[in-house]
Amino acid sequence: MTDPSESLSFDQTRLDKVHALRKKGIDLYPPTFDRKDTIAEIRRTFAEITHDKSEESVSTAGRLYIIRNHGKTIFADLGDENDKIQLYIRKADLGDETFEFFNQFIERGDFIGVSGHVFRTKLGEITIWVDKVTLLSKAVCSLPEKFHGLTDVEKRYRQRYVDLIVNEDSRQGFRKRSRILSSIRRYLTERDFLEFETPILQPVYGGANARPFTTFHNCLGQKLFLRIAPELYLKRLIVGGFERVFEIARNFRNEDIDTHHNPEFTMVEIYWAYHDVYDMMDLTEDFLATLVQEVHGKHEIPFEGTTISFNKPLRRLSMADAVKEYAGIDIFNHSIQELRTIAQENRLKEAEKPQTHREFLVYFFENIVEEKLVQPTFIFDFPIENSPLAKRHREREGFTERFELFIYGMEIANGFSELNDPLDQKERFEAQDKKRQLGDLEAQMIDYDFINALGYGMPPTGGVGIGIDRLVMLLTGNNSIKEVILFPSMKSIQAEGEDEIISSQSKITEKK
Repeated sequence: MTDPSESLSFDQTRLDKVHALRKKGIDLYPPTFDRKDTIAEIRRTFAEITHDKSEESVSTAGRLYIIRNHGKTIFADLGDENDKIQLYIRKADLGDETFEFFNQFIERGDFIGVSGHVFRTKLGEITIWVDKVTLLSKAVCSLPEKFHGLTDVEKRYRQRYVDLIVNEDSRQGFRKRSRILSSIRRYLTERDFLEFETPILQPVYGGANARPFTTFHNCLGQKLFLRIAPELYLKRLIVGGFERVFEIARNFRNEDIDTHHNPEFTMVEIYWAYHDVYDMMDLTEDFLATLVQEVHGKHEIPFEGTTISFNKPLRRLSMADAVKEYAGIDIFNHSIQELRTIAQENRLKEAEKPQTHREFLVYFFENIVEEKLVQPTFIFDFPIENSPLAKRHREREGFTERFELFIYGMEIANGFSELNDPLDQKERFEAQDKKRQLGDLEAQMIDYDFINALGYGMPPTGGVGIGIDRLVMLLTGNNSIKEVILFPSMKSIQAEGEDEIISSQSKITEKK
């Protein structure tokens, strides 16, 4: 049986030092430290420093990254959140006892506080000439080898905290993600959109076609679902009288994990009363152009050896035209059997599944066209069967006013003229529920309360959901969603151990 505690990376030599220091009555984890200066502030203030020590003292703190011992002197690199600086430590300045304490007990990875004066070395390095050292946190795990960092990809995801310590590129990527989120909020609030929070635990899941995670509320005695989208609650707010709303939402879908999918992900959903699908395409286009400009300083970005252009206007194609252009198939000029033969000739899977022209339209689009949409492209006019929450097309029978935005083969955004007819919505939900009862695990449930809300009247409304994780992938040049989610979904070592315990307990119960 796997013991979860075996996953701990505690270093026995470091543990021995912890025990020795505690016997001496030394506090290894003091509650605070008066850090008067960050490293970046020190570098700015003393940018013109000479080889002479500054008259003004500094006080800073951080993690030790490198220690170079030269007998009676030590050079070390100290780092905080944003920068690093060299330390110069002399036995003559600290005294024998403190210097030996540093030599014996302080190691790479420990947090320390220092005070001293700033000077520039002969090699031109801004350095703190240390006159006092305080141990702030003793690390009992050793950092990865200093020259190569953390190179085990799975360990980088599983132990993101180590990845952030030793990989500056990783830290920079997540700094950029945080700024992207701030930019999204600023863009929307500057245009008078209001941010709201809607329930994550829901009695009825909806807003997208996806398999939900389920849980149970003991007090209510009721099964609940983690939300797969905030859509139906945000549209309730439009019914209630708000006209511009959005939510940066954490969503959960019980789906496969790959380079473009994580079961827990982030998106922004936006709803705008008295607007339609075409307005939402315009909004999405401007939103992305503004964001890319803020992050990269221009509208073109490199990604996987390709330059992606966000210059307006972005390309717009109906789904039927996209299939005709990229797959060479004019869907509505072929019989069903001809389309099935074409699918078989292209060695596409489940060629027997589509039964109508519209089903074949989606089938060929998903299997052939999506991956070919490299430059930002709006695909619009989706079949009604695939769009249970979108308004019927004002001109094309059997279609809806819906778009999806694709970039480098990834769906980035999904928008509608929102369905606001309660009777039509009820029929669409019922059709979805029939699929669900026949075994379609991703079909939507009937949300009677949402239908009731529409019964009170919802104005014409445009809506769009934009996937933040995939957008961050593009803006940071990462080809895996795990690189842009701090703690991606992975089976933990502890969960594996618990599975073995549960399995063994079940076997004991069966024997009894």
